[in-house]
Amino acid sequence: MIIRLDDNIFNKIIEFADETKTEVYVIGGFVRDLMLKRNSKDIDFVIIGNGIEFAQKLAKKINKRIKVNVFKNFGTANFRYGNLELEFVGARKESYNRYSRKPFVEDGTLEDDQKRRDFTINALAISLNKKNLFELLDPFDGIEDMKSKIIRTPLEPDITFSDDPLRMMRAIRFASQLDFDIHPDCFNAIKRNCERIEIVSMERISDELNKIVLSNHPAKGFIMLEETGLLKLIFPELYALKGVETINGSSHKDIFYHSLKVLENIVPKTDNLWLRWAALLHDIGKPKSKKFIDNKWTFHGHMYIGAKMIPNIFRRLKLPLNEKMKYVQKIVDMHHRPISLEGEEITDSAVRRLIYDAGEEMEDLFMLVESDITTRNEEKHRRILNNFKLLRERIAKVLEKDFIRNWQPPIDGKIIMQTFDIKPSKVVGELKEAVKDAILDGVVENSFDAAMNFLIKFAKEKYDLTPKQN
Repeated sequence: MIIRLDDNIFNKIIEFADETKTEVYVIGGFVRDLMLKRNSKDIDFVIIGNGIEFAQKLAKKINKRIKVNVFKNFGTANFRYGNLELEFVGARKESYNRYSRKPFVEDGTLEDDQKRRDFTINALAISLNKKNLFELLDPFDGIEDMKSKIIRTPLEPDITFSDDPLRMMRAIRFASQLDFDIHPDCFNAIKRNCERIEIVSMERISDELNKIVLSNHPAKGFIMLEETGLLKLIFPELYALKGVETINGSSHKDIFYHSLKVLENIVPKTDNLWLRWAALLHDIGKPKSKKFIDNKWTFHGHMYIGAKMIPNIFRRLKLPLNEKMKYVQKIVDMHHRPISLEGEEITDSAVRRLIYDAGEEMEDLFMLVESDITTRNEEKHRRILNNFKLLRERIAKVLEKDFIRNWQPPIDGKIIMQTFDIKPSKVVGELKEAVKDAILDGVVENSFDAAMNFLIKFAKEKYDLTPKQN
């Protein structure tokens, strides 16, 4: 099969390869995506010879100002060309030590290099050599696997996955991204080798998890992780959601599959990685809060329990412990708030408090709670959506009237400490909270003087505090 590559960079490489009498092939994910008509900005080239030297000389010929990044330990070099990221590596073959996924590498042929690739669909190469220009080299029937939508390893899968266990995660990630199936032989090999994932760093595992969460079919990926035994090893908190318990004929729904359905529901609405994580983790606190009371299942406080679990989950998965983690924590904590405000008897103060607490995340919160409607009862589904629509209208009216979004109380902790001549303490926080609550509940006018009058009265009654004398 002959495939034309029209981008200018390929012409430059073809000419330079001919000048230097070097065999060059474009290989891997770019070729796969070309066949699948997917956009790809990363292009890998395999050189029969020294990949680093070829990249350096090519970059110098194109433009002396191009910066080439060299990774001698991996035998690779890369540089940017326009909006493309080009990587060059010498053809190589690999062998592995059982206790490490870092291979012993030596020079090899194109065939050796294709054999070391993880999957047949990633082992495709296109010649950039004039003797067989643009010829597709497909020794493992990767094209047929694409047509059949199958993920399969070029060599025996037990060896492939035992040598580099991260490939088990990559197989599932590609299945999620491309909506492919994993060949039964490979799927069973992942089951047999799942415990080998323990030699892989959590950073690499989480990178694959993020890609699954961001894929078009994340539920498919997490179901495969569970079925292969990987989920229990890498993400025990999510695995703990699985299963249904029945007492006296009363059962609760399977929280694992419900969470995946919510994640699937939110996919068309957002590509925000952290909102998708919030969707996946929104019910993570349910196993710890589950109780059977008065012949029914309850999960009282699961939002707060789940929010408290988020930092430990992020820490263990090596996900960022910054504002992104706090964002997920906040959405998980608040995901029941809009549901609790159903009906036409909602007070302005309750809506005001929701607006204040949600802040800039209001729209994201609604995306999650609307995705959380997984009932198959169409009438119930419409009724809940209509309730959310009414709540949105009330929020818009209160916003227009009160300008409460991103509002801050007129009295802060510093003013409280100066007023009563007290040091930072729990009392300062409680007084500040009391002023905020009084304004949000409509008890006190939203002005400095009204808030100060309330503060002085409240502090006297509850803490026997009086303003210091000037």
